[in-house]
Amino acid sequence: MASRDRRSRARGPQERRELDAKAAKRVAFDLLARKAWSARDLTSRLRRRGAPDEIARAVVAALASRGYVDDASFARFWAESRALRRRVGSRRLRMELLRKGIPRDVATAAVAAAFEDAPEAERCLEAGRRRMPALLRAKGERVAPRLRDYLVRRGYPPALVMRTVAALTGTHSDGDAPAD
Repeated sequence: MASRDRRSRARGPQERRELDAKAAKRVAFDLLARKAWSARDLTSRLRRRGAPDEIARAVVAALASRGYVDDASFARFWAESRALRRRVGSRRLRMELLRKGIPRDVATAAVAAAFEDAPEAERCLEAGRRRMPALLRAKGERVAPRLRDYLVRRGYPPALVMRTVAALTGTHSDGDAPAD
């Protein structure tokens, strides 16, 4: 029984040591080697790892001045990958970027660039087409409202969602009246 207590203490929460500038920079490079980070997210992660606020900000500022942290390129990458692979709409992309600390004008430009190759209307229609079989298997009478809700949650603009639902189901999104 005593050995069990020793093992549980050994695995317990370790005392977090405070990172100095050199250690914080090493942690930042390690994090950046795995994926791209926004400046705000990287600063926050360094603080969680034990770096004081002023050291975390200084390290991120130094990395940004050398080009290792670039919010504009991060925003473009994030928006393009999410729009293409996750079929996320412009509203949701903009909100995600703003939550990551990307300035509004940079986020807007990144989202616009994400939909240059394939317009948002085409991507919304494709997302709706991919969702339709599952909705038709469930309950046929609720297809239009469920498709509308799905596309709105994906972040597509409401006007675009309404046109997509009407095109795919032949009804308005409330499911009552046929589209003309």
